[in-house]
Amino acid sequence: MSGYQKLVIGLLAFLQFTIILDFMVLSPLGAMIMPALRVLPTQFGLLVSAYAFSAGTAGLFAAGFTDRFDRKKLLLFFYAGFVAGTFLCAIANSYHFLLVARMVTGLFGGVIGSIVFAITTDLFDYRLRGRVMGVVQAAFAASNVLGLPIGLFLANRWSWHAPFFLIAGTSLAVGVIIVLFLRPINAHLSQRADKSPLHHFVHTVSTPRYLQGFAATVLLATGGFMLLPFASAFTVHNVGIPIERLPLIYTVTGVFSMIAGPLIGRASDAFGKFTVFAVGCAGTIVMVLIYTHLGVTPIQIVILVNVLLFIGVSSRMISSSALITAIPSPLDRGSYMSISSSLQQISGGIAAAVAGMIVTEAPSGAIEHFDVVGYVLVATTLLTWFMMYFINRRIEGAASLPAAA
Repeated sequence: MSGYQKLVIGLLAFLQFTIILDFMVLSPLGAMIMPALRVLPTQFGLLVSAYAFSAGTAGLFAAGFTDRFDRKKLLLFFYAGFVAGTFLCAIANSYHFLLVARMVTGLFGGVIGSIVFAITTDLFDYRLRGRVMGVVQAAFAASNVLGLPIGLFLANRWSWHAPFFLIAGTSLAVGVIIVLFLRPINAHLSQRADKSPLHHFVHTVSTPRYLQGFAATVLLATGGFMLLPFASAFTVHNVGIPIERLPLIYTVTGVFSMIAGPLIGRASDAFGKFTVFAVGCAGTIVMVLIYTHLGVTPIQIVILVNVLLFIGVSSRMISSSALITAIPSPLDRGSYMSISSSLQQISGGIAAAVAGMIVTEAPSGAIEHFDVVGYVLVATTLLTWFMMYFINRRIEGAASLPAAA
């Protein structure tokens, strides 16, 4: 890799850190937001899914246009909207205000992930994308190590509004760095043959090999969106961990996940992306079944379970992200990533809403029927493994044709 490519990886990872933190911070704050705004579990599920639904809608509308602009300019436009939406979350003082703020944040923030993947695919060869995705996806773990503990500390020290002020300020600084150091990314514009955004969109959603990738993306998102929104409340009220100890759990889990991310990415490039994905699926299934059946448990065991669960999830996400980038052709890359991101957000939003209907809150605050959510995640993981197997065969078959020639 060149020095500039390494700089781009760092910028994209830091950008992903702010986007992921904005989404993830809502879940651990649930134990504070629900009583502060008098929010029921069903309503809190809608708070989480509102971001996803608006992000999915925005991605679908943007799909026909994403390959028509310089990706740097497109990134900055949506990132500016994301910062504004996060600031609205910070000043929200009612359930409905926060709901609208989450929708605004999702309209802009949800599209950014697809732009990041398109940039990654534009600038890095397929043989290197595992390690690139490993670093970029390590932002998920970094948000646990740095963002969530700091956010929870600020929330415990002042109020649940404080983390959103932190994210808005940090994101603004990241935007300035992108303006100064990221070069234009417009090589795809010289290759674009399709002049109609609508026709480009229809072509992308009707290509058979793309449909297979979209279906796998939908299933990949379902489990996590069902599990995460109620994880903090489950840990506090069912597992018996005081809310003041949640930052410790997130910190230790994040440290191990952040170390594992780049290693998982390198393993994907060395041993095969589907092989690592299959191992991650197996680990995820085992740990989800253990996690969702925990009773009152010592914090050391809770930390161990969380670490192993997040490593399993990271193995799935890093390897599958690198594998799926090989599906679209360069001309359709931005459109494909945008639609894929939209489907991921929409399916995740539905999953969060369904989880809100599955789980109930006992008078003591305990989360009931959380084990059912775990069973659903296991089922979607198995289906995703089955679909990714055939996607991998298709990609390997297409790669072998030039080699044989």
